[in-house]
Amino acid sequence: MKYQSPILFIIFLLGLSLCTLQCAGQPGKSAINAEKYILAADSKAIPLEEKIIIGCEQFDAYLPALKNKRVGMVVNQTSTVNDDFHLVDALIAKGIKVQAVFAPEHGFRGTADAGEKIKNGVDVKTGLPIVSLYGKNKKPNADMLKDIDVLIFDIQDVGARFYTYISTMHYIMEAGAENNIPVIVLDRPNPNGHYVDGPILQKSYKSFVGMHAIPVVHGLTVGELANMINGEGWLANGIKCDLTVVNATGYTHKKPWSLNIKPSPNLPNDWSIALYPSLCFFEGTVVSVGRGTNKQFQLYGHPSFKDQPFQFTPQPMQGAKYPKHDGQSCGGVYLTKESESGLQQLNQLELSYLMNAFKWYKEANGSADGFFLKNNFINKLAGTSDLKNQILAELTEEEIRASWEPALSEYKELRKKYLLYPDFD
Repeated sequence: MKYQSPILFIIFLLGLSLCTLQCAGQPGKSAINAEKYILAADSKAIPLEEKIIIGCEQFDAYLPALKNKRVGMVVNQTSTVNDDFHLVDALIAKGIKVQAVFAPEHGFRGTADAGEKIKNGVDVKTGLPIVSLYGKNKKPNADMLKDIDVLIFDIQDVGARFYTYISTMHYIMEAGAENNIPVIVLDRPNPNGHYVDGPILQKSYKSFVGMHAIPVVHGLTVGELANMINGEGWLANGIKCDLTVVNATGYTHKKPWSLNIKPSPNLPNDWSIALYPSLCFFEGTVVSVGRGTNKQFQLYGHPSFKDQPFQFTPQPMQGAKYPKHDGQSCGGVYLTKESESGLQQLNQLELSYLMNAFKWYKEANGSADGFFLKNNFINKLAGTSDLKNQILAELTEEEIRASWEPALSEYKELRKKYLLYPDFD
C-alpha cells in the first residue's frame, strides 16, 4: 500500500510511536504492531476499497501457517510492509521463528552489481544467517533446509522473463517440493503487468535469465507465475510444490503500480522499470543502457554514436562497479519524460531502440561486426536466436512481431488459466 499524502504518512508515524510506547516492556507484545500498518483513508487518500493491499500485509491469511514453525525467508530490500518495515523484522516482532534468510541476485539489502557473486553471511541487525541463492548455489540443498519447516517468498518482481528473481522462485519451489517443505508466495502487483509481448523462450536457450516457456513480458504476478510453474509441471521431473499464494487485494492488471523501493540497483524509478523489458536486450550488445550513470535503463548509447543528441559518460558506482564504456563519452538517446504520465501507454516492447542502435553502429563503424557480444548473451535474453538473426537481416519491426504471434497467442490462452486478478483486456 502506498502513502497518498504527507499527512497520511505523518499519521502513520504518530500511530507507530504510540504503538511502540504501549508495547515496550510488555512480554510477548510486539513493538511493531503489524495489524496497524493498514491505515484508514483520509479525504485525500484513495478510497479504502480501491487500495491495493499486498500479500505480506495480510497477516491473518498466513500467520497461522507459521505458528510454531521454523521459517525460511526468501526476501530482499523490497520485502517490506508499507515500504517501511522489513517483513523479516515484522515477523520476528510477532513471535515467528525466522530461521534463515535466502538472498537472491543483488543480495539481501539489494546493493550488489548485476551478476556479482553474493556470499553467505550474517544479518547484522537480526543475527540471522544469510544464504546466497546467486552464484554457485542457486537452489538450496537439503542441508540448507534441514531446519526449515516452511518457506516464504516475498520479492517485488518487474514482469520481465530475464529478471532473475522469478528464477530464484522456481528453484525455491523445486527445493520445497524435493524436501517436502511447503512454500508460501506473498503476492505483489506487477508494474509491467498490463501487457504481454515478445518472443517465447525456446528450451535450448533455457538459463537463469530465462527458465520458462513464457514471453519476455509475461503479464503475470509472481503468484500467478508460481501457479503456472506448478500447474504446467515445469519443476524438475514434473514434481509439484505444496504451494500457497496470498493474493494482493484491490489489484487488477489495469492498475498502475509504483515502486518506492528500488527492486535492484539499476532500476531507480518507474520509468526505468517500464523501459527495462525493451532496453535489457542491449545487455547482449556493446551498447550502454546507462549503468554507471544516474539514468540507468532510461537511455542507450555508444561512443561511436557521435551524432546523437544526448551525451553521457559512465563511471563506476554502487551497483555498477565496472560499467560498459567506463570513462568514455557516449552519444545516445535519453528516453525518460519529466512527467510520469504515459507510463501505462508503454504497452508493448519497443523494438525501435535496438533497431536504431544497430543501424547507427553499422553506419559509424562501417560494419555490424562487434555489435552483438561474442558470447551470444542476446540469445539467452531473447530466449531464441531468431531476434539476433532478424536484426542482422534488417527485417522490419512488423516482420519481427509477426514471427512472435503464433506462440504468443498460445501463451495468452495458457495465461488465462492462472490469472488471480481481473485482466487488462
